[in-house]
Amino acid sequence: MSTVKIHGAEYSISKIFSDDFVFSIPAYQRPYAWGTKQAGELLEDLLEFLGEGSQPIENINPYFLGSVVLIKGDTADAQIIDGQQRLTTLTILLAALRESLSSEQAKDLNIFIYQEGNKIKRTPDIYRLSLRDKDKDFLKKYIQHEGGINKIKELNDANLIDSQKRIKENAILFLDSIEKISEERRLRLAQFIVNKCFLVVVSTPDLDSAYRIFSVLNDRGLNLTNADIFKADVIGQIPELDEQQRYSKKWEDIEEDLGRSEFEDLLSYTTTIYKKNRKAKNILEGLRQQIKEQDVCKFIDETLIPFSDSLYYIKNYAYVNNDKEVEKKINNYFKWLSRIDNSDWLPSAILYLSRYPDKPDLLLRFFSDLERLAAGLLIQQISDKDRGIRYGQLLSYIEEEKDIYDVNCPLQLKQKEQKEILDILDGNIYQQNKKACKYVLQRLDSALAEGIASYDLSNITVEHILPQNPAAKTNWLSWFPNQKQRDKYVHRLGNLVLLSRKKNNQAGNFDFQDKKEQYFTKTGVSTFAITVQVLKENVWTPQIIEKRQKELINTLKIIWRLE
Repeated sequence: MSTVKIHGAEYSISKIFSDDFVFSIPAYQRPYAWGTKQAGELLEDLLEFLGEGSQPIENINPYFLGSVVLIKGDTADAQIIDGQQRLTTLTILLAALRESLSSEQAKDLNIFIYQEGNKIKRTPDIYRLSLRDKDKDFLKKYIQHEGGINKIKELNDANLIDSQKRIKENAILFLDSIEKISEERRLRLAQFIVNKCFLVVVSTPDLDSAYRIFSVLNDRGLNLTNADIFKADVIGQIPELDEQQRYSKKWEDIEEDLGRSEFEDLLSYTTTIYKKNRKAKNILEGLRQQIKEQDVCKFIDETLIPFSDSLYYIKNYAYVNNDKEVEKKINNYFKWLSRIDNSDWLPSAILYLSRYPDKPDLLLRFFSDLERLAAGLLIQQISDKDRGIRYGQLLSYIEEEKDIYDVNCPLQLKQKEQKEILDILDGNIYQQNKKACKYVLQRLDSALAEGIASYDLSNITVEHILPQNPAAKTNWLSWFPNQKQRDKYVHRLGNLVLLSRKKNNQAGNFDFQDKKEQYFTKTGVSTFAITVQVLKENVWTPQIIEKRQKELINTLKIIWRLE
C-alpha cells in the first residue's frame, strides 16, 4: 500500500510568491474575511519588527507569518486549504506598496504579485494567487493589475459583496498607512516582507490527507467557524469537480443571503432539528453524523436550502403569498416571535415552514399557536432546560407528521397551564416578570390598535400610572389612601402603559392630570393605543383599574385562547 507524503518546510515570501507556487482557492473555501482590524495589526507588527533603523535588511531577524496548508503535487499548482487570509492580505499589501514606489522599484516588486505574459511566446499572465470565482476578477482588476488599487476608492459598497468590501477596505487602509511613512521606509518594508518574512508550508498531494490536516488544525482552535469546517467536509465528499463547483456556489449563495453569522446559527438550528435538543454540545459532530446517513447533494438541496429559505423569511418577515392578507398575518407572527427573549422556538418554525411553504392556511394556524406557546412559556418563566425539552418534543411531532393540534401535542397549552398563565396575567405581573410584562403590553396595544401598531421604536418603556412611590400632597394619596391598597394595584396590567421614551422618576410622581399632559404624551399625542385609553380618564381610582384590568385580561383571553 502506497503512503501519502506530507511535506513541511519554511519559505520566504520571495519563494512563496514565485514560479514555484501558483495558489488558488478551492470552490468550497470560505470567502476572504479579514477586516481592517486584522489587516491593520499585520502592518503594525511588520513595521514595529522592521524598526526605524537603517541596518541592512539581511541583518534583520526573520519574521514568522504563520503556516499554510496546501494540496500540492509535483507541479506549481497549489490549492489553499488554510492560509487564504494571510496570502490575500499580503498580496493587497504588496500591491499598495507597489503604488508608492518608483516605477523601477514597482516593476521589481510586481513579479511577486503576477508574472507578466509574453506576447511573442504567446504566454498569459500568471497570477501568484487566484481567489474564488466570485472574487477572482475583482482581485485582478483592483489589486493585482498596476494602477487598479487607486481606483478602488471610487467603488460603491452597495455593488460589492462582503468579501470584496473587505478587500477594498484593507486596500484603502494600506494605501493611507503607507502614505504616512517615508519613501525610504516604504522600500525597506517591501524588501523586508519579500526577503525576511517566512511562512511554514504544509502540503500533501492527497485530497483526503489535506482535509484531515485542515480539520485537525482548525478543530484545535484556529480562527475558522463551524460553517467553514463543515463546508470543507461536505463539498469535499462530492467526487466530480464540476459538481463540487456547482454545489459550492449554492452554498455560497446561502451564506451571502443570510450573512455569515446567521448562516452559522442556521447550522446550530439544523443540529437542534436533527438531535431534538438545543443543547447539543458539538454542532459539527451532529451534522457530520447526519451527512453519513444521506447523500451530500441531497442534504444541500433538500435540507440546507429549504431551511435557509425558511430562516430568511422568518428573520426578515419576508414570507410571500398570493393571499396578501394571510401573508401579512404570518409575517406579523414572525415579528411577535422575534420579540420573545429566546430563540428556542426557531428550529420548530424553520422545520414547519420548510415542509409547508405553499400552504398558507396551515402556516397561519401553526405560527398563531407557536407564538401562543412561546408567550405562555415566557409568562410562566419556564426554565431553559424544560423549554428545550418542550420544543424538542414539538420537533418530533412535526417530523413524524403527528396531529399538532391534538390536546396532548407540546404545541398546545394544557388547561392547567392556561390557568397558571391567567393567574400571572391577573396578578402583579410587572413585579414578577418584567420581560413578559412588556411583551404582554405590546400584544395588548396591537390588539387595541387593531393590528396597525408598529414597534420599530428604539426605546419602549413600561410606566406605572399610579406611581410606585407617590409623593405626599398629590391626588394619588386621596384615591389610594393606604399602602395595602396601593400594593394591590400598582404592578397590575390595569395600572400600566407604554411610553416611547426613557423613564423619568420625577415625572412619574406627577399628579394624574399633569402626568397625562406632560409625561404620557409627546407633543400632545401618544404613540400607543393602550396609553390613549388612560388619557380619556379624568380620575384614576381602584374602580377604574379594576374595570381596565378585566377588559385587558378578556382581550388576552381572545388573543391566546385562554380558558
